[in-house]
Amino acid sequence: MLTEARCREIFDIIRRASTADETEVFLEAGHAALTRFANNIIHQNVAEEDTLVSVRAIADGRTARATTNKTDAESLRRAAERAVTSARWQPRDPDLLPLPGPQSYRGVERSSEETASLTPEARAEAVKKVVERAEASSLTAAGILSSTSEFQALINSSGLYAEHRETRAEFSVTYLNSGSGWAKGNFTRVADLGIEELAASACEKALASRDPRELAPGRYTVILEPAAVLDMVGFLFYDFAGTAVLDKRSCFTDLLGKKVFGENITIADDVYHPLQTGEPWDGEGIPRQAVTMVERGVLKNLVYARHTARKMNAEPTGHGMLLPNEYGEAPVNLVFAGGDSSLEEMIRTTERGVLVTRLWYIREVDPFEKLLTGMTRDGTFYVENGAVRHAIRNLRFNQSLKEMLNQVELLGPAVRAAGEESFEMVVPVMRVANFHFTEVTRY
Repeated sequence: MLTEARCREIFDIIRRASTADETEVFLEAGHAALTRFANNIIHQNVAEEDTLVSVRAIADGRTARATTNKTDAESLRRAAERAVTSARWQPRDPDLLPLPGPQSYRGVERSSEETASLTPEARAEAVKKVVERAEASSLTAAGILSSTSEFQALINSSGLYAEHRETRAEFSVTYLNSGSGWAKGNFTRVADLGIEELAASACEKALASRDPRELAPGRYTVILEPAAVLDMVGFLFYDFAGTAVLDKRSCFTDLLGKKVFGENITIADDVYHPLQTGEPWDGEGIPRQAVTMVERGVLKNLVYARHTARKMNAEPTGHGMLLPNEYGEAPVNLVFAGGDSSLEEMIRTTERGVLVTRLWYIREVDPFEKLLTGMTRDGTFYVENGAVRHAIRNLRFNQSLKEMLNQVELLGPAVRAAGEESFEMVVPVMRVANFHFTEVTRY
């Protein structure tokens, strides 16, 4: 793993080789290990280590980036030269700003020695218990258990230095027979995964999903477990970006200061939340701010990279990405405020509805109304008169996310959730009225 001394040594080699006006170097080093299982056996065990050195050159109002995974002096010099050459080929960028100088960062602790030192034997022992549960219930188990350790640093010729260390443990399992059940977790500390609890939940759903019945499409009260909420609201990431609003690509275009969701919806971007992950600085090294974007349904704030803030007469919020890029910025640490309703209470007070474990194959149909289509998966159940009655066949939905977040009836406590996509968020379970299912799927 890289150290600060080694990072500065790499930067010095690059800077001496660079003829650019300004130079920036992003370094990333990591170790990733994964145990994959299917058909109740471990069939893959892999480990990988890699280092990335990404050089950005700024020359005569132009910028470009070159990368390498070699850290010998000659390779670093070649990367510096390629970045400068590429920059000189680019058109001048009128929005390009000088590199920022030294910054002060709020500390976050996201590294666990327990996770970093997780062995193949320990992963296999955990998977063994998951498989034993499957065999005891006449089910087939498939999934992964992985651990990663990552170091990132950003250094520039204006004196900025930022670094971040993080570990991540992830577990997901699907149990199959005539039904299916799924669960997934992702945390800094492997002990926080709760592998046996996740496996028990997925196993229970798989057993309960056998012999599903068909439910006619229509509008139903729907109870979305956290993974399903994440899979939907993740499509809002770029809509909170100043660039997207400025370009009129956002569903929030011309809506700043106006009511966009129900009064029970408050959304922040907060890298410092105890259930969040990630570095406390953005792609330019600007400190990330905690930003409340929606407060009681009203769109209060957007997030801004430096160049977007200048265009929109705002202050940078530390949400830019590595430059150059076509996206501008994004809030990557979404936190939804929760409520005090439990999943059991939501079920108990539902007259007729659908309980959804997770969603998949989601696509955006209308970006301005945030109309999404997708399907339920791995545990979809019919609720009637306050109880889960039986499993139902999976359903396709066509649902406006803006409409959905205006029809939330109840919220549970916010939890760290992992869904179909690779990102994670802090979201609650939600009960939503008039969720639109359009057809029964084949499976």
